[in-house]
Amino acid sequence: RKERRALQPLDKIAERKPPAPDAEVLPLNPALRQTFAAKQAHDTEIRPSTKSSAESTLLAPSNELGDDSGSSRSSPSSDENPKSTDGTSELVGDSTVLKTPSKPKPSSKDAQSEYNKERGSAKPLLNLVVIGHVDAGKSTLMGHLLYRLGCVQKKLMHKYEQDSKKLGKASFMYAWVLDETSEERNRGITMDIAQAKFETPGRSIVLLDAPGHKDFIPNMITGAAQADVAILVVDATRGEFETGFEAGGQTREHTLLVRSLGVSQLAVVINKLDNVGWDKNRYEEITTKLRAFLKQAGFRESGFTFVPCSGLTGENLVEPSSEEALHSWYNGPYLVQVIDSFKPPERPVAKPFRLCVSDVFKGTGSGPCVSGRIEAGAVTNGDKVLLMPAAEQGTVKGVMVNEMPTQQAFAGDQVALTLSGVDVMNVTVGSFLCDPAVPIRVTSKFQARIVVFNVEIPITRGFPVVLHYQSMSEQASVHKLISQLHKTTGEVVRNKPRCLTKNSSGVVEIKVSRPICVELYNEFKELGRVTLRSGGSTIAAGVITAIT
Repeated sequence: RKERRALQPLDKIAERKPPAPDAEVLPLNPALRQTFAAKQAHDTEIRPSTKSSAESTLLAPSNELGDDSGSSRSSPSSDENPKSTDGTSELVGDSTVLKTPSKPKPSSKDAQSEYNKERGSAKPLLNLVVIGHVDAGKSTLMGHLLYRLGCVQKKLMHKYEQDSKKLGKASFMYAWVLDETSEERNRGITMDIAQAKFETPGRSIVLLDAPGHKDFIPNMITGAAQADVAILVVDATRGEFETGFEAGGQTREHTLLVRSLGVSQLAVVINKLDNVGWDKNRYEEITTKLRAFLKQAGFRESGFTFVPCSGLTGENLVEPSSEEALHSWYNGPYLVQVIDSFKPPERPVAKPFRLCVSDVFKGTGSGPCVSGRIEAGAVTNGDKVLLMPAAEQGTVKGVMVNEMPTQQAFAGDQVALTLSGVDVMNVTVGSFLCDPAVPIRVTSKFQARIVVFNVEIPITRGFPVVLHYQSMSEQASVHKLISQLHKTTGEVVRNKPRCLTKNSSGVVEIKVSRPICVELYNEFKELGRVTLRSGGSTIAAGVITAIT
């Protein structure tokens, strides 16, 4: 990990300003690195080298932060913001080329038809993030689920069992499926986003296991920004649920964060219910509190489902529970059934290509490799892409989706791309790859409509914050307070307020320490959301309304 970070120009950024205290780098799945390295080595061989009222207004259907169900404005045509693509011959002179010929770049209409043709009969893809308070059992739950679904070999699981016993951590054996680093295993907590893939009868799932510890909230935000749906895990043990749910716990903050980032479908796992003897009263006590909170946070009643489970024993994960103490009063769905019922979002395939870089590394070839989720549009092997804000044009030399090489990838896909014509030192976490004909906007100031959470200190002009946007975090400040809005109607109640207090909403101007890539919410709702943090806590979230 140290070697990878050295390849990124984070040192240069540090010279210009103090690093963002909340900034963290999303690690790439180690298996993906190995696959890329093996592929590039092979290619080189065969070819010659050349609880507040703020919570109650958060993302309600017509409130300050926008309606997820609303349609976005049609994407701009390729005639707008034209950009010359001369100099192509200089960009394609890379020594490593793919064996398969490149397809011509499709138009927006063609991209949609290609998507329908290629994915029409396939299982819908869902990016799922797992959230919750530290030690709620997230990694154990999902590790056991992956094992029960046949995604982990028995021989490897046996090794995890033996190794965890040697360290006196036998109960962590399933968590080790996702917690791969020695530090995570020794400390018994998830520190980085872990990725895995599995399938249900009707869905293809990319799993993002997020850290629950408060110190690693920036990594959690990075994972949540790539998610379509979420699983919230709470610990049913007496005292443990209360610790995570009350003020200072991560159950509330994680839930508010995923909602502010656009997630509207949630599976709520009441984990470790076996610790209280599958007590129905305890289950109902927890679900009653959570139901009220989730509605206040902006989730519709139809958008969340409660599931009693045990991540350690595997009860109610992939089949109905045989535990009589649970079966006697619960006849609802098991976890896989809930995941299978999630509705896939509509993918903005016809919009201009946008990908936010979540990791960058240098492969065995001459060009860098980048990974991230395609937020809009499509990318094809051989496409010209524009790296922003560096304004450097390059060529896509390889496309991989879920560690498998392919010719084309679409909005919603978790991809890794090999590039030529791009200097690896110009690629950072938070950079964007985009369509050269319709580049993403770059600015250091923008206006946002925000909801302020339960803050202790009012937000005033010049208030310092850490801005979280997609995979990026940057030092910023609230440069101007433009207006205060009514909490329910959204109408302006005061222009140029002196401050925004807890549970209020308003329009502000954000000034970032350096130019960043952003989009307007009404044009790219996938890229129009921001989160503000200060002092290790999330203080506000909102949508970008104007770029200044």
